[in-house]
Amino acid sequence: MFFANISYLLLFIPLIAYIVWYLVRGKKLEPSMKVSTTLPFAKGIKSFRNRILHVPFILRMIVFSMVIIILARPQSSDSWEESDIEGIDIMLATDVSTSMLAMDLQPNRIEAAKEVAANFVNGRKNDNIGLTIFAGESFTQCPLTIDHAVLLNMLNAVKCDIALNGVIQDGTAIGMGIANGVSRLKDSQAKSKVIILLTDGSNNSGEISPEAAAEIAKEFGIRIYTIGVGTNNKTAPFPYNGTVVNVPVEIDETTLKNIADITNGKYYRATSKESLGEIYNEIDKLERTKLHAKQFSAYNEEYHIFALIALLALLLEIILRNTVLRKIP
Repeated sequence: MFFANISYLLLFIPLIAYIVWYLVRGKKLEPSMKVSTTLPFAKGIKSFRNRILHVPFILRMIVFSMVIIILARPQSSDSWEESDIEGIDIMLATDVSTSMLAMDLQPNRIEAAKEVAANFVNGRKNDNIGLTIFAGESFTQCPLTIDHAVLLNMLNAVKCDIALNGVIQDGTAIGMGIANGVSRLKDSQAKSKVIILLTDGSNNSGEISPEAAAEIAKEFGIRIYTIGVGTNNKTAPFPYNGTVVNVPVEIDETTLKNIADITNGKYYRATSKESLGEIYNEIDKLERTKLHAKQFSAYNEEYHIFALIALLALLLEIILRNTVLRKIP
């Protein structure tokens, strides 16, 4: 047991002083009568009332003591836990160009990517994770956060129609997606900083080339895992004006490999939702940082027993003072 407000225990000092004063001066405050000698009473039998004369004082001291202990907030914990926790900072950089609506992954590339990324986030409870999205431009959908419920809501809200509807320019600005992730990670104090870049195309937009952005990431100690999403077929089904047409599959694997190599990361090719899930599982295993932590597993307030003792002592004192030890003025 320990006390959350241990300084309140100093109140025992004046309480002890009061007890000493009572022992030294207390008897002089009781009504008395002078007699020439007390010898006739020496062998007298003390009554029950005489024997419990100081019990109310003792009970009151118990009440005061319990109140002091309650003010000090006694607590207990289930146990001390020493454990190794794992925590790193991760930015998910996800392509939201209109080509991500291709249906070679079920139900389409963007929805498959969102589902697998959500599973990945749910398995990284100790990590700061953020989300940046890019098409022809890039912006932060969610900054680094440990509140994964907020992150998952924002991830779920990601749609490819923002480029289709002209909210941002369509295209694939891989360099801008990396640069945005770097801007969020560069000031991080985490031991390990990671960008997971997912795209289904080749860089055709943006003011920063993918290789230049990768070099910047390397300077800040950020590792980039790149994922090329799309089947090995030359074309993929794509919804267009209420029908489905075949569009070319154009993934610049050379650039994605270069990005990974520059930052000491790794390139993956995801040709199905299952393989995409396996890729995230592999990244999950690769990116683990051990931190030793010692903490309480749980805190419990333990004032109840002391409050009960104080209440019973107070009630007993009141009963004694109004019955057996009642004084008549």
